[in-house]
Amino acid sequence: MNTTITATAKYIPEKILSNFDLEKIVDTTDDWIKSRTGITKRHIVQEGEATSDMCANIAKKLLKSSGKTPEEIDIIIIATSTPDHFVVSTAAIVQDKIGAINAWGYDLTAACTGFIFALETGARLIESGKYKNAIIIGADTMSSIIDYKDRNTCVIFGDGGGGVLIEQTDDDYGIIDSILKTDGSGNQFLTVPAGGSRKPASETTVKQRLHYVYQDGKTVFKYAVNRMSEVSKEIIEKNKLSSHDIKLFIPHQANQRIIDATARKCGLDLDQVFVNIDKYGNTTAGTIPIAIDEANKMNLLESGELLLLAAFGGGFTWGSMLIRWGKML
Repeated sequence: MNTTITATAKYIPEKILSNFDLEKIVDTTDDWIKSRTGITKRHIVQEGEATSDMCANIAKKLLKSSGKTPEEIDIIIIATSTPDHFVVSTAAIVQDKIGAINAWGYDLTAACTGFIFALETGARLIESGKYKNAIIIGADTMSSIIDYKDRNTCVIFGDGGGGVLIEQTDDDYGIIDSILKTDGSGNQFLTVPAGGSRKPASETTVKQRLHYVYQDGKTVFKYAVNRMSEVSKEIIEKNKLSSHDIKLFIPHQANQRIIDATARKCGLDLDQVFVNIDKYGNTTAGTIPIAIDEANKMNLLESGELLLLAAFGGGFTWGSMLIRWGKML
């Protein structure tokens, strides 16, 4: 028994924050942002809109396109670093919003690698035979933890998310393999310093702006390129494939230069690599599922072709996943 993706969906907030908008907020320029990141714009949630709202929208689209009822969903796993609340999981809120009364679920935090971690977890639960259908979503409201006075981070991130419906199959389609990694020693280089039990929210932490994303860009860049390329090459070789066997490579959309460097190290041609960072920026756990949905809607993958995913995120976390694309519902 395998686990296969049978439906895809995404949600992008309507509000656009362009590079020209950012020029009015911080000391930066459109040319600087594009040359350093490849980003031209990003989308930001409306006031009052939270991660669960985006995820519920995605889940409803998955149900509609698949023909499934909310009652048929067994599991909801949401990869996010920006939950609505710390105590109540975003998955629980989404479960209630879509009426999936028979589903259980939880949030998974692995930063930008979160969706791959969640998809691996959901796939293994489906393959146990106990569950039939699962909704796996990656989404982040990064604008809620970004300091728009810090040009090193505010130009990079945007809001949005995507998701997939996965279910059992006896065919050869589906998730073939994955390699997932964690190195906790990297926690200091990409983090939100305060707000958890280590540094609870206080007047001091707020004044010191410690509730926003901190990133050591140079260190993260180096690790991201090396780790994403290493794990991608490893999974290709492990499955006795070559880079030419990969129909489409969807890397985490963190930075155009990281994407290009990773592709080169893996021996992939540009026409094998999916890129949409210019439109959305880095939506953290949302980048890969957004790209999967766009690739699906653009018919870039035919049944039986190989899809390679790779991501790197704070923690550090990173991983790669090999999928044989199946038939959409």
